[in-house]
Amino acid sequence: MSVDTASETGALPTSSPRVPRGATLRRLALAVGPVLIALVLAGLLLLALGVNPLAYYGFVVERGLLSPSGVQQTLTRMAPLLFIAAGLIVAFRAGIWNLGVDGQFLLGAVSAAASAPWLVTLMPVWLATIAVFALAMLVAMAWSLAPALLKAYQGVNEIITTLMMTFLGTSLANVLVKLVFLDPGTTVPQTRTLPVEDRLPRLFDTTISSGLLLGLVAIVAVHILMTRTSFGLKLRVVGANPRAAIHAGLPVPKLTIAVFALSAGLAGLAGAVDIVGVQGNVRADWNPAYGLTVIPMVFLARFNGFATIVYVMLLSILSIGGESAARRLGVPNHFTLVLVATVLIVLAIAEYLDHRFQQARRI
Repeated sequence: MSVDTASETGALPTSSPRVPRGATLRRLALAVGPVLIALVLAGLLLLALGVNPLAYYGFVVERGLLSPSGVQQTLTRMAPLLFIAAGLIVAFRAGIWNLGVDGQFLLGAVSAAASAPWLVTLMPVWLATIAVFALAMLVAMAWSLAPALLKAYQGVNEIITTLMMTFLGTSLANVLVKLVFLDPGTTVPQTRTLPVEDRLPRLFDTTISSGLLLGLVAIVAVHILMTRTSFGLKLRVVGANPRAAIHAGLPVPKLTIAVFALSAGLAGLAGAVDIVGVQGNVRADWNPAYGLTVIPMVFLARFNGFATIVYVMLLSILSIGGESAARRLGVPNHFTLVLVATVLIVLAIAEYLDHRFQQARRI
């Protein structure tokens, strides 16, 4: 991804040059094409499994988009996904691969699940909710500190360190649920349950969690931060050319740590919103793996916050609708992950072919 070039004064450009129509069509093809191709390839896989792909996709659309209850579940599912996407946008635009969001998400969720039932007995619900969100953010930020320091001061590849921290974070979250925060009143290994009346309020007369609004605010705020502020410009310069950023006098190590903290904090908030808004507790071995499924959506959106909202909604529809279709047609529950992985593979191939095409045109 290209990064806007700073002006000599260091200010953000007030206007952008007009994009040629051909370039717009190319970007549109790279954004929509991989999704359509992945749907076709996944349909062929369904045929190989003896399942009618049109019936499968029909059930997905019916449940995830056309059913009133399904739409409400789709919009509620979007809340944590939007927070994770916001964190990934910050990291990727700064040239940092934070692949540890699932571990950060789970630890934020466990922190929220363990503290929320206790805090609501000590203070007003609104204040307890703010405290829970802050705690989840701090825990996730702390978990990202080791990869951040290794990247900032030793140049260690963050792909390796963040993936390792995700595996450790997932295991630690399960240990905390089973041993430290275990609810003694249940036979199922889980944390104490936050009462429904103490969770985030619903929107209007629906079951949609107000966490959706928080997620929308978060991703729009991140979009503005990265495109309309000097801090965002600095991060984009670091992501485009770290050496040039050093020569320009930017504090690259400090900015690197700030990116990790902000990205991880948003992932921790995603976990807190999911628990305080919907789940109410965390069960042992629970891991929805939202992080790795959101990554292709962020790339398809070209790190644009508003476009990411559309792709996150698409992912949510596939997730909610896919669960229903799997039950009706006997398809494995994780087929949605297969579809998302196919999108990622096709996107990588499309980016490679487009890069080769652009190189050939310059010759």
